[in-house]
Amino acid sequence: MRILTTVMIVAALLALPVPAAADPGKVRTDAGWMAGTVRGDHRLFQGIPYAAAPVGELRWRSPQPVEPWAGVRDATRPGNRCAQTADNWGLPASDSEDCLYLNVTAPRGASPRNRKPVLVWLHGGSLTKGAGSDYDAVRLATRGDIVVVTLNYRLGIFGFFGHPGLPDSGAFGVQDQQAALRWVRRNATAFGGDPGNVTLAGESAGSHSVCAQLAAPASAGLFHRAITQSSPCWRQGDLPAVLDVPLWVPASAHEGHGQLVAERVSCSDVACLRGKSTQELLAQPALPLPGYGNTVLPEDPAVVFAEGRFHRVPILSGITRDEGTMFASMVFPKLTAAQYVDGLTQIFGERAPAVLAAYPPGDVPTQTAAAVLSDLDWARSARDTDRLLARHVPVYSYEFLDRTAPQLFPFPDEQVEPLASHGSELPFLFDPSWESAPLTDKQRRLGDLMIGYWARFAATGDPNGRGLPAWRQYPYVQGLDLDRVGHFDRSAAHRLTFWDGI
Repeated sequence: MRILTTVMIVAALLALPVPAAADPGKVRTDAGWMAGTVRGDHRLFQGIPYAAAPVGELRWRSPQPVEPWAGVRDATRPGNRCAQTADNWGLPASDSEDCLYLNVTAPRGASPRNRKPVLVWLHGGSLTKGAGSDYDAVRLATRGDIVVVTLNYRLGIFGFFGHPGLPDSGAFGVQDQQAALRWVRRNATAFGGDPGNVTLAGESAGSHSVCAQLAAPASAGLFHRAITQSSPCWRQGDLPAVLDVPLWVPASAHEGHGQLVAERVSCSDVACLRGKSTQELLAQPALPLPGYGNTVLPEDPAVVFAEGRFHRVPILSGITRDEGTMFASMVFPKLTAAQYVDGLTQIFGERAPAVLAAYPPGDVPTQTAAAVLSDLDWARSARDTDRLLARHVPVYSYEFLDRTAPQLFPFPDEQVEPLASHGSELPFLFDPSWESAPLTDKQRRLGDLMIGYWARFAATGDPNGRGLPAWRQYPYVQGLDLDRVGHFDRSAAHRLTFWDGI
């Protein structure tokens, strides 16, 4: 009887329908199913909403939850770019405020049972331009064996705007980034990511945003490591006034600016401003700096960093060798020797002769002005930030040195050599959407090494790993160049002792 019963049970089990194999192109988020793109070595899901569209009454409000959907949502194309004007270098304009979308690139080996570290990328663009979809993360995800999330956040007058009638003036874009991080915490596992091992990374304005999150109380626990590329979190207050551009402004400054904008568009209150078209508001001047003195950034982040009260996570931080070339070309195109001398005299006063002796105008004065910016404004601020942060957390500092890196954008002054300019390391980590020369074989190898460093840091909080040249903590600086990766004397290369004396 026992044998007969066993046979009957087995027969019954065999008669049950066999469940279909799980579709790797479909993932269920907390708001519904998504269908993305599957390739041999990765899966890509694009245009995933992480917050409700901030339109109508939700314009200039904290991000709200996504309404769940029925069926399977297409995730094979990026979502709308956040509203922005056309970029001087070819990035497209957008008049969409329905833009709070993110993209997930996962190596094929990532699964809920085999979870990988997650790197969340915040794009640059002066807090007025760009989109997460500008960065193809396939190479970073597959070579690094990590899950990469790129995202959009509100920009310009929609993300960093204030008015006396608006809570959290100047910080809506920062709130969007926090909403995306909370989405990652809830949904990373479904894509094969580890929500307990999240690195927040960004370049330029994206790095500035990472700094904001390091100082924002509500970001506590949302990420476990940070990567800041080409934007300091803190600088000494001893720069000449013309170079001392603030990193943060009080919410009251945003409120005052918002009142001026309201007058320009004939509005007396926020309700009227919410009724204005996207295009009319895009035509108004923006104040694209994070505001503090609200619930998002209650205190000036400069004070928070100076007092060591930021989130205590390991930090990988760096700049490029020639950050100033792009900015000098934009601000001082076709600078003459006489204009250069006059400008330094106005900026440095009685100290100008010493600066002129160290930095004579040369054949291309704009190039020399770029060197001054690279050394004084960028390298010195990077050193000061690293020194400050390293008192409290592990800091791994780098400088990107490849002066033959592809030029990302045409410079207004074509006489200026881009060298290792602002953003020149990006094609070594991503395949950016904008046109630039392809990497050479040697550059591709450097990029692979950098991806190894970034991925190991995302996994462990330490960039060191098998096959990678040793990288010690600050005050050591790792130089990243084609023929040599190792210790770099930032102080000597950028004359920091000279500038400390000035």
